Amino acid sequence: MGNAGLLAHRLALEAEAVCRQFLPNGHRQGNYWQVGDVQGHAGRSLYVRLKGPRAGRWADAATGQHGDLLDLIALNRNLSLREAMDEARAFLRMPLPVSSGCSLGPAVTGSPAACQRLFAASRPLPGTLAERYLAGRGILLAQPEPALRFHPRCHRREPHGRVSLPALIAAVTDHDGHLTGLHRTWLGVDGGKAALDEPRRSMGHLLGNGVRFGRPGPVMAVGEGIETTLTVRMIVPGLPLVAALSAGHLAALLFPPDLRRLYVLQDKDTAGSRALERLARRVQGAGIDILPLRPRHKDFNADLLADGLPTLRKRLVGQLHPEDVARFLP
Repeated sequence: MGNAGLLAHRLALEAEAVCRQFLPNGHRQGNYWQVGDVQGHAGRSLYVRLKGPRAGRWADAATGQHGDLLDLIALNRNLSLREAMDEARAFLRMPLPVSSGCSLGPAVTGSPAACQRLFAASRPLPGTLAERYLAGRGILLAQPEPALRFHPRCHRREPHGRVSLPALIAAVTDHDGHLTGLHRTWLGVDGGKAALDEPRRSMGHLLGNGVRFGRPGPVMAVGEGIETTLTVRMIVPGLPLVAALSAGHLAALLFPPDLRRLYVLQDKDTAGSRALERLARRVQGAGIDILPLRPRHKDFNADLLADGLPTLRKRLVGQLHPEDVARFLP
């Protein structure tokens, strides 16, 4: 059995866990996982066998597509076979081999190879220190967020040498879902940010890209920080969001061609105001409505910690377009 066949077999042994990670909008029906399509939309046309000799095999009655779970991961994440194999190894917590395309030697810092290797070597958030860190910021994830992972020993250079600390890893992608960079938040053993001068750093190609939560669509929201963006995602889980990682990158974010309404989670400072102004000038004449969402404190995560979720939900929902309240709220 080749490497791909072995990975498909290993995935089939954990078929339901694979489905819950990559197709969270589906549900179990007997010995099958049922969902709308390979992208994971709600529906019933795609079936994944969970048990028996054909565990891990799937078919979509609407399109005629079929295959094993490695094929499904490749289609779900828009990956090549080699990239899907790395994704599968990360899910199964298997080490990356030399033949994976990510050299075991050091990659050039900030290169696509370095970003892909670090993300593939990281693991999903549940049960990790990164999940504890987010909970300390009042953020409880109600659904898997493929853009976020955890690495127990993420390296960084300090004046006294290299250190290795646990870190929250966030994938920076373009609006087609291609990984272009990473954002790292190093963590202390207490679940807070590590005691470093710069506990957050980014690498790779960031300009125009961001950390994405949900599939892009005609209505989206963009914020600066990951915690701020995730705070709003807890309240409006159906709304696609992007964390641009800074005010400057927020103003330079690139958008899908079908975007028609953009909410801006405006941090309450001069940089946030300028980013909103620059963004509004950029999209002028493009048929995109810009609607700012304004916090009471410095940002929406600060509002969450100061005022609590029910109060913030009421204040935030009052700033949304009525159509979006009906469309995106649970």
